[in-house]
Amino acid sequence: MKDLEILYEDNHLIAVNKKISDIVQADKSGDVSLEEKVKAYIKEKYGKPGEVFLGCPHRIDRPVSGVVLFAKTSKALTRLNKMFQEHDEEIVKTYWAIVGNLPEETEGTLTHYMVRDGAKNKSYAYNQPKNGAKKAVLKYRLIGNAQRYYLLEVTLLTGRHHQIRCQLAKIGCPIKGDLKYGFPRSNENGGISLHARSLSLTHPVKQERITITATPPLEDTLWKFFHEHLNE
Repeated sequence: MKDLEILYEDNHLIAVNKKISDIVQADKSGDVSLEEKVKAYIKEKYGKPGEVFLGCPHRIDRPVSGVVLFAKTSKALTRLNKMFQEHDEEIVKTYWAIVGNLPEETEGTLTHYMVRDGAKNKSYAYNQPKNGAKKAVLKYRLIGNAQRYYLLEVTLLTGRHHQIRCQLAKIGCPIKGDLKYGFPRSNENGGISLHARSLSLTHPVKQERITITATPPLEDTLWKFFHEHLNE
């Protein structure tokens, strides 16, 4: 599977760098999912007969790139599901987001109350508690800037639908290319400039601390600029 970028693999886990075009799990689009591609990779690499076990404890949106972690054993999946569902503090999810507007503060914590509209596949953020709303919290800090754009590092403290996209838009900083949340222009690749940069967690079986990091899509000149300048 030449189009798969494997970031981490052992007997229990496998993590890949998702491309913008990939969907994590199969949906009504009928497109081949990342889950199916990883299963095919495991089957081919290890010559496994029959159905390959693969569990998906978390997902990222289709127009987003970056780290996606899968479980190769049921033991690992059960423990990961619990960690992700309980928003275990030991799981640290860090994202990079390119925005066109500079936030009022260069770093801070955003707390909103979010309501999901399933019919529109969109979430709405409110400053005060509201019936049916779920509390959403993230931390952000400015880590880079180009002529017209800014790079924010975001750490999720809760896991809500479209949380980063919605909360950044709420403070007037929609993510580049994200038409759904108010950015005026789409990106050429059809994605948005949000990248799941790293996932840090305690290994569900080995009980060791691991951090998995994904390079952003360097075919995008803006991502390439930020990545090069951050690594100088």
